[in-house]
Amino acid sequence: MSRDRQGARLRATAAEVVDAVVRSGRSLDAALSAHEPKVAKEDRALLRLLCYGSLRRHWRLQSWIAQLLNQPLKRKDSVINALLAIGLYQLTDTRIPDHAVVSQTVEASRLLRRPKLAGLLNAVMRRFLREDVASAEPHNAEAIYDHPQWLIDAMHSDWPDHGEAILAANNSRAPMWLRVDVSRATAADYVRQLQEAGLEAERFAVIEGTVKLAEPVAVDELPGFSAGLVSVQDAAAQLAAPWLLAGGGRRVLDACAAPGGKSAHLLELGGPEIDLTCLDSDATRLEAVEANLTRSGRSAALVCADATTPQTWWDGENFDAILLDAPCSATGVIRRHPDIKLLRRASDVASLAGLQRNLLDSLWPLLMPGGRLLYVTCSVLAAENDGVVGPFIDATADAREDDALQNNNIRDLMQRKAYGFQVLPGTADMDGFYYACLEKAGQA
Repeated sequence: MSRDRQGARLRATAAEVVDAVVRSGRSLDAALSAHEPKVAKEDRALLRLLCYGSLRRHWRLQSWIAQLLNQPLKRKDSVINALLAIGLYQLTDTRIPDHAVVSQTVEASRLLRRPKLAGLLNAVMRRFLREDVASAEPHNAEAIYDHPQWLIDAMHSDWPDHGEAILAANNSRAPMWLRVDVSRATAADYVRQLQEAGLEAERFAVIEGTVKLAEPVAVDELPGFSAGLVSVQDAAAQLAAPWLLAGGGRRVLDACAAPGGKSAHLLELGGPEIDLTCLDSDATRLEAVEANLTRSGRSAALVCADATTPQTWWDGENFDAILLDAPCSATGVIRRHPDIKLLRRASDVASLAGLQRNLLDSLWPLLMPGGRLLYVTCSVLAAENDGVVGPFIDATADAREDDALQNNNIRDLMQRKAYGFQVLPGTADMDGFYYACLEKAGQA
């Protein structure tokens, strides 16, 4: 296959991925997994860049398309709309030569079996360049912030002093954070190993065992990855295991364990002193937990069940500590998953908050008096965070918040809420995570 043909195939595939997200509501990860094999391995990094980038800038790109087209494309040609968005993204946000972008995007329309639209694509992209459409300031809030209006409103309402910064951070690219197994090596030791392998990285002194790469790489390029020496995990997510274990206790439950990063971290820190049960309602996702634990050379009891129905799986023996990494809107990790901006709806938040409260109510009786439950979400929305924790504490006689941070070094990284603490997206280049540590009154 010629290089031009290969480039056209890459762009056609990118359009199919983006169209699957925008039109069909498929997750970006799932769409990439289905379509990526069509592209040569050496082109897959560019494929991901185009898909992530065009979804990250979806509203700005669509505002340009609406300006450039006399009438919208038909629904049956939505893949061409996606292809045009990808073409405009390349013209403004990449260093690919304009002539290559235009010619290969036009050829991609033929590969997508829309040859009659090739001329339209050519004319629209050339007009975009000729009239310098990108230089005009957008007037629509969604195009300005590249978020849906409901989410713009929620960020400004929940975070009046930080909303603008959160929206900007969401549109940036997230770094690749690593978690070193501190039972086997220090972060400083591992940074040296990375440097010897030709990879630039720095230790994050605030959190033990945390390293940030200068540029993302494939995991098989990481020294010791296959042997479990290191794992990929955002720095903010690495707060969970030490925070929970700071309260002591042997019998530990990871209540929504998949994909298993926090489970492995608990075992790395707790070692043989803890007896860990990993629970998840999805059997396929539980396999990912098992794979993560196996790679790290550790094991736990794996249970496939619904955390809200403990009568179907609980053996009656209380847990000393429970990690509840609750299902949520994932609005704190939009940098890594720009499709969230398109897939999530305002109506989802109330139903998620209901599920989160149900999980708290269901798991609390399983906790030993004197034990602690760490409530975690990767959301920045108050309705899912202190909006869930506060009413739960008010309604639960033996529940109180332990507001002591497990690591005082992290104090400047977190926003204190009415209940719990929030790491905002972009703070020290971390993702957005919410933490609330709850203690059960009484003696063990």
